[in-house]
Amino acid sequence: MEKMKMMLVDDEERYLMTTQKLLERKGVEVLIAPGGKEALDLLKRQNVHVVVLDVKMPGMDGNETLKAIKALYPLVEVIMLTGHATVDSAIDGLKSGACDYLMKPADIDEILEKAMAAFERRQRLEEKIRIAQNKKFMRSPREIIKEDNS
Repeated sequence: MEKMKMMLVDDEERYLMTTQKLLERKGVEVLIAPGGKEALDLLKRQNVHVVVLDVKMPGMDGNETLKAIKALYPLVEVIMLTGHATVDSAIDGLKSGACDYLMKPADIDEILEKAMAAFERRQRLEEKIRIAQNKKFMRSPREIIKEDNS
């Protein structure tokens, strides 16, 4: 069975380093990026299953990064993370394709639990895509995902 690969995206370097170490101690492979552009660059080179993405970042903010990730990599599951949660930013993130939302400071076990749930969801979608392709359906993964969300 495939092992989950996660990416943390946050402009707070100390948070990135600490959270990465704690997650790696629990056996998770974790990549880190200090901003949206760096996250997108990493996604070009690495197969990442789940992204934990800070909402408030300078430059490319979390919602903008989320939209770019979902447009380019629709199977990547994204969990939004913020210390400045507002109902509006939560709704925007969920409407744009985030699968969940966490408040800072998030407990490491809560991050891991939500990430594993997102990873399992992605695996179910990938299985549906494989089955559809094996049956020679001429539908794109994006169409199958859309159908699953209905």
